[in-house]
Amino acid sequence: MTGAAWATGLVTLLGIGVVFGTDAFCALVMRPALARVDEASLTSVMGNVHRYGDVRMPAPGVAGLVGSAVVAVLAALADRGSAAVLAGIALVLLVVWLVLYARISAPINRRLTAAADRGETPADARALQAGWDRIIVLRAALQGAALLGIAAALVLL
Repeated sequence: MTGAAWATGLVTLLGIGVVFGTDAFCALVMRPALARVDEASLTSVMGNVHRYGDVRMPAPGVAGLVGSAVVAVLAALADRGSAAVLAGIALVLLVVWLVLYARISAPINRRLTAAADRGETPADARALQAGWDRIIVLRAALQGAALLGIAAALVLL
């Protein structure tokens, strides 16, 4: 049972790691860089970033979220309570991340992508990006904490 939990945990770590790395990069690099460009460039760049990100990022996100649940269950079945709790905490953190993404980030992503498709710059482009930026550090922190939780769970398996 712990072998299956370990294998699942490694895939889970990779999935969470991809999303964490992406969000951390956006918080550390993209956010300040975009503050220095004009609204048309911001719309074009971020609209196209979201076009690909919103299609390609669900795979590692699902691997992290579902994997956390599977690790929690397998750890519990293997009578590894502490590991199960840590994986469960990681799962909760990822669900919170998903709610933030779905309610705040995704609608902004869709607006910027649609504007980029039309070759337009929304009058509120800077405000849209500010709304997205407002939660990117929190998103990165949630993913980072989930990553640590799964890593700690694997140590305890």
